[in-house]
Amino acid sequence: MNCEVCQLKELEVESFEIREVLRCILHTIVFHRALGLIRPKDIDLELFEITYVQCGEIEVEKKIDEKIDQFISWIEKHPNKKSQICLSFYEVKSKQPSWFTNKIERLYWEQWYINLNVLQPTKAPVGKSHHSKLVMDPGEASEERSSRRTLLEQSLQEVLFQIIKFVNEKKDHVPPINDGVIYCPFEITIPSSSDSAFGMDMFKRILHSGHPSMLG
Repeated sequence: MNCEVCQLKELEVESFEIREVLRCILHTIVFHRALGLIRPKDIDLELFEITYVQCGEIEVEKKIDEKIDQFISWIEKHPNKKSQICLSFYEVKSKQPSWFTNKIERLYWEQWYINLNVLQPTKAPVGKSHHSKLVMDPGEASEERSSRRTLLEQSLQEVLFQIIKFVNEKKDHVPPINDGVIYCPFEITIPSSSDSAFGMDMFKRILHSGHPSMLG
């Protein structure tokens, strides 16, 4: 099976922005891959002038929030790191049964990589004397944060447009969904305690699913 892969634009975020940014991106992807009868729900972000749409499914919200909580816990233990979250859509197939097993396998048909660079909160450096140029003007720090927030909002909008563009252009690989299925089965993978373990896990999945085609 062909597995399409989308690498989303990297976003620079502070730790307190992670939850809203990830909710926005993950829910947007799942919503645009929902094929059944859904109850769309508009959500206004508190930190940005952006509105996104959720499927309105409690199970989806719970699953996404649990993974975001796990990711935030990981970030707290691994500060100042670039991080990647993978949302994978799959279909379930039964392997050819043998005399001792009837194994179920997941065939991945689409993977989304969310790339975050989590910044440490900016702290005003403390100078040794009142003449020191190291002391940052509070107004200047506030202006810098406001400017960065505006840039992040623009970048988040670009990521949302990237998602919509990919969904509209890449359709042939989407498997047929059975009647009564509201959204495609998906899983969210976050970094493990070892970055190399996360990379190997993703590599094994790609090998298992077939060679992906890339879209930057």
